[in-house]
Amino acid sequence: MTKPYKEEILEQHGTGKMFKVRTFEHTVDDSELVWHRDKQHRTVHVLSGNGWKLQKDDTLPEDLRVGKDYYILKNSYHRLIKGENNLVIRIEE
Repeated sequence: MTKPYKEEILEQHGTGKMFKVRTFEHTVDDSELVWHRDKQHRTVHVLSGNGWKLQKDDTLPEDLRVGKDYYILKNSYHRLIKGENNLVIRIEE
């Protein structure tokens, strides 16, 4: 299965912490942004992107704002809703 994003693994200078930086192209097909669950708790930090939304199970979609962190519990269903331009996020697990 092809992932709807490009991913880089980065190390935070001097700390040894590893982060994933994912870029979702604004041209991604909506059908690729599916409901899913992650195996670990995650903090998602929005680096750039306009109009994208995060929807968690049993909630209305929430606007993703540049500079804000979003916490996702492991095994909880969630999905992205496409915005106006590319979305770039940093994930810490």
